[in-house]
Amino acid sequence: MTITDNAVYVDGQRKVDPKTLDETFEVMRAAGGVAWIDLSHPDRKELEAVADELGLHHLAVEDALTGHQRAKLERYGETLFVVLRPAHYLDDVEKVKFGEVHVFMGQDFLVSVNHSDFPEIAAVRKRLEEHPQLLAEGPHTILYGILDLIVDEYAPVLAGLENDIDEIEDQLFNGDRAVSKRIYDLLREVIAFQRATRPLEDMVSRLVDGLQGEAELEIKRHYRDVADHVVRITERTDSFRSLLENALTVHSTLIAERQNDEMTRMTETSLAQGEQVKKISSWAAVLFAPTLVAAIYGMNFANMPELKWPLGYPLALGLMLGSGVALYFAFKKRGWL
Repeated sequence: MTITDNAVYVDGQRKVDPKTLDETFEVMRAAGGVAWIDLSHPDRKELEAVADELGLHHLAVEDALTGHQRAKLERYGETLFVVLRPAHYLDDVEKVKFGEVHVFMGQDFLVSVNHSDFPEIAAVRKRLEEHPQLLAEGPHTILYGILDLIVDEYAPVLAGLENDIDEIEDQLFNGDRAVSKRIYDLLREVIAFQRATRPLEDMVSRLVDGLQGEAELEIKRHYRDVADHVVRITERTDSFRSLLENALTVHSTLIAERQNDEMTRMTETSLAQGEQVKKISSWAAVLFAPTLVAAIYGMNFANMPELKWPLGYPLALGLMLGSGVALYFAFKKRGWL
């Protein structure tokens, strides 16, 4: 069997440690006590054996066997079926690891089904057994203890998420381009954590509303204490989500600003290159005109009439100089030189 612990409590005291489930049910009814059965990763046959004896609803049993349920509270006649999602933060990979605990609670029994390696339900049992006056209140006390443990273990998750968000804020303004993926991945973990914690507020409120009479005032106080912790957790988780969504927006803005700055630098460089091209082209044109004249008269053809002129040489020099000077001042006027 996958029974991790099994006991019958009378007036808050652990009276019997039955060896089998059949013995548990017999002693529970004979002594008028409360049975608390812990199961870890039970198979269908084992859970259905418990369900048949305690009259658990088949839909709740099917949910418990299937697993991967959202956090919820459902009532089937006199029996409550509660799904809780404990969490553990893996700081090295920045992931929230979720477990799953199912609780069946009736008038005189509570069955806890743990589908993960955490939390340690045995720690709840040990703590409650040290306070028999509280345990004497009945199965609601056990459910409160499990809820309280799971909610308390959310605190390290919040601390881990907060620490990584602080690191992201520093990374965001250091120009690290890989930060966007880290923000998105962490935002996904925060949203998953929200899904696990947000239903708890309504669940605890329904549990409190279901309690009647003066005798249950104490357990109501304990449930309300859990509710206060849940409210603080959901508020912080909401703030984490807002921070990460804003970080994504800021990151996009910073990237756009860097791109604009890069485009501005490229434009300024292009303009500077254009100015250099203008100058080079202008000087090339200034030098081209004299070179053209010199090239023509340097061909030395016999039938070139200008070769026989006495003023041909000074005229060629003047033409070369005049064309160069004229082009220089023309480009200077346009601001190219």
